[in-house]
Amino acid sequence: MEPSPATPEPVPSPKPTTKRSLLSSLMEVAAAATTATAALQRSSSFKEDSYLASSLRSSELKALQELKQLLSTSTKPISIWGVPVAPAGSGGDERADVVLLKFLRARDFDAGQAHAMLLQCAEWRREFGADGLADEELVGFKEMEGVVAYMHGWDRRGHPVCYNAYGVFKDKSMYDRILGDAEKLQRFLRWRVQVMERGVSLLQLRPGGINSIIQVTDLKDMPKRELRAASKHILSLFQDNYPEMVARKVFINVPWYFSVLYAMISPFLTDRTKSKFVIAREGNVAETLYKFIRPEFVPVQYGGLSRPGDLQNGPPKPATEFTIKGGEKVNLEIDGIEAGATIAWDIAVGGWDLDYGAEYVPSDEGSYTVVVEKTRRIPAAADEPIHDVFNAREAGKMVLSIDNTSSRRRKAAAYRYFVRKASSM
Repeated sequence: MEPSPATPEPVPSPKPTTKRSLLSSLMEVAAAATTATAALQRSSSFKEDSYLASSLRSSELKALQELKQLLSTSTKPISIWGVPVAPAGSGGDERADVVLLKFLRARDFDAGQAHAMLLQCAEWRREFGADGLADEELVGFKEMEGVVAYMHGWDRRGHPVCYNAYGVFKDKSMYDRILGDAEKLQRFLRWRVQVMERGVSLLQLRPGGINSIIQVTDLKDMPKRELRAASKHILSLFQDNYPEMVARKVFINVPWYFSVLYAMISPFLTDRTKSKFVIAREGNVAETLYKFIRPEFVPVQYGGLSRPGDLQNGPPKPATEFTIKGGEKVNLEIDGIEAGATIAWDIAVGGWDLDYGAEYVPSDEGSYTVVVEKTRRIPAAADEPIHDVFNAREAGKMVLSIDNTSSRRRKAAAYRYFVRKASSM
């Protein structure tokens, strides 16, 4: 029998709400939101599981063996994400332990619950037709590719990165066309699962390998009420059928009320889940993403250098990262340019709102400096990096000027350049 709950101490009746008590309540909410925001911004302590047997506790190893025993009684083969898991041990595939551990961790290493979850997932995959979905041609979703949900590049540790941005649905005609009724919603969910399946196909699913993705969610202009049903379905599908598939959740362009909502739900989240969360307000997106993803893999709309289609041509040229302090002016000098050479460069600055200019300084003191681009203001709303090309008639250096003296905000930035010598043209 469960113990009877303790009788609470009597409390006085609440006093009528006054201006002072209302103000106090608002201050408490604001304080909680501030604390929650700080906690989210500091949440980089998450340590991803390696799935190596040597890293498991004895109780976890025991649970893994119990789950294998339960699966050994299966009367038919079961595969999850292309990995045979039942009958357990029949194939000797090392990836099976990785898959089983994901279900066990999702159920706190309760073998019975993990077994039930895995069987339900296998049945859902069969009914949904998830196997082979990654290569399926879904009609009517071409305009969603690379916009709403898409895989793009890798983080600094090799995790594939999935970007989500639902701001396009603030347009009612777009919303009606894609999510306007129950049938359209089901087609959209199928497409969204397809994106997830493509992400899973990029994983190694091996002990010590890359076994999860990074998820970046852009909250800018997201219509919360309209997307409530779709969000609920997506969350449910992924929680039930893709356990432990996300190593980190990065929320960008976060509105002020997000911190308040987080403060409310935080007590119901596990420390493990909260340690995966990172947030970035508008204007701080590039600096946050650069902590996890190199600039050459960050999409241009988020302060990076990667344009759609760039990664299809092989690994991008690495960029050099730097920081511009508030009130600071930075001159980037590219020396050693030979006569007849062509130089091309890209620059991206998170949050922009600064002045940029470029000039070419010949080595010969008797020559004149060439103004390549007059100083101009780059607005905060700019979502494309600067790309320019210059043909050098004589030897010298390129000087790129970035002036942040009118701002107090520190900004993350990156640049790269390509020099083609005259002899190679």
